[in-house]
Amino acid sequence: MPVRYEIVHTTVYNYRQPVRFGEHRVMFRPRDSHDLRVLATDLDVSPEADVRMIQDPLSNSVALVQPLVPAETLQIVCSFTIEHAHSMNLELPLSSSAEVLPFAYTLEERYDLEHYLRPYHDDPDGGLTAWARQFIRTDGPTGTRDLLITMNQHIRENFSYAARDEEGTQSPLETLKLGSGSCRDFALLMMEAARRLGVATRFVSGYLYDSALDGGELGGTVGAGYTHAWLQAYLPGAGWVPFDPTNNLLGGTQLIRVGVARDPSQAAPISGSWYGESGDYLGMTVTVTVKRS
Repeated sequence: MPVRYEIVHTTVYNYRQPVRFGEHRVMFRPRDSHDLRVLATDLDVSPEADVRMIQDPLSNSVALVQPLVPAETLQIVCSFTIEHAHSMNLELPLSSSAEVLPFAYTLEERYDLEHYLRPYHDDPDGGLTAWARQFIRTDGPTGTRDLLITMNQHIRENFSYAARDEEGTQSPLETLKLGSGSCRDFALLMMEAARRLGVATRFVSGYLYDSALDGGELGGTVGAGYTHAWLQAYLPGAGWVPFDPTNNLLGGTQLIRVGVARDPSQAAPISGSWYGESGDYLGMTVTVTVKRS
């Protein structure tokens, strides 16, 4: 049965004195598909602002927000009601040609998947490639789905989660060296590792539901109450299959998809500019509530 969620995402920027604002790019609206349906949306900005809704090259919904007057505080509140059906991608049969690694996408698939197959981060000494290849079996064929499940679980069990407020994402090699990272770092690590094994992957930003957000017991997930990130791998026969290495999740209704991209830099929840003195910026607060109804 579909699950209904109510999401409120509030971002507040504070400044020492009134500053002027440039255009802000906001990617908060959940992404409609057969498994996720948006029932209602609302966007409130203070101070008053012009708002334009567009679709980016990947058909993500993006709000372009231009505040009209200087202010000491910029507040953007996005509210959504969605209906989420259980994602069964992991249980769908793969095309026979893709059941075992290595496999080859069809020529038509490669045209569409080119940007998701190409690694975007350097691996000069082959460290990331060697890390990825450790999941290839030496005692027989390596199942494509099994390898990705094992890699997803390995990151959850062997890396330490470290929330980070700063913008940007660690490189995969940094994450391997540190043995820790944020959800964005873990998603990027697995994406780039899978690409080096010939599997197309893309970055997903969104939200994560945990019953503790709704007055229930803690569900054991990491990253709930904030924006969250995971990845999808394209497996012929099953399509885009979700993997959340931060929590070792494989689909379900807890992952609420907002945007997809070939690289995390393309899916920042909010970005923009302001004009004032260098010491005017006092900081930002983000609050996300996700309630199940």
